Amino acid sequence: MPNSRVSEQGDHPIQEQEPEAQEQPQASEQDELRAEVARLDDRYKRALADLDNYRKRTAQELERRVAERADALVREWLEAVDSVERALLMAEPDSSLQVGLSAVLRQMEATLERLGVTRIGAVGEQFDPERHEAVGVVTNDEVPDRTIVEIARSGYAVGDRVLRPAQVVVARRGEREA
Repeated sequence: MPNSRVSEQGDHPIQEQEPEAQEQPQASEQDELRAEVARLDDRYKRALADLDNYRKRTAQELERRVAERADALVREWLEAVDSVERALLMAEPDSSLQVGLSAVLRQMEATLERLGVTRIGAVGEQFDPERHEAVGVVTNDEVPDRTIVEIARSGYAVGDRVLRPAQVVVARRGEREA
């Protein structure tokens, strides 16, 4: 039962609430506030994580686009290398044209090397469809089946990434009579 006492003016009794009854509404209000703070903290942490993920995705996308553009430029450069190689095949041996074209080709290959570009596909290698494009097949019993016997056009790669597959002629074992 609540305590009662008379006010100093003496006419109205003042009823005091017991301490437990006053704390009950405050405790539930504090619990609600704690729950709201926890909810807002969770939203903040999720937003922060979303922002971090967005930054990472954006950086990866930018890196991918830069690599694609660099690869496209190198592929255009490879067309020029191919042209110089074809011109070298047509030049007279030991002519000044051949000497000049050889020097230009060495410079172009040095530039590719500095960019981390390597030539792929060599006579004697096993055919790999990930790195080679077969443009011809010849019957040849002197080498193992699926061995590259001729390079029609060199291929190039940067690390494990193929920029352009090598166009090759592949050996096929002949049918043996039983």
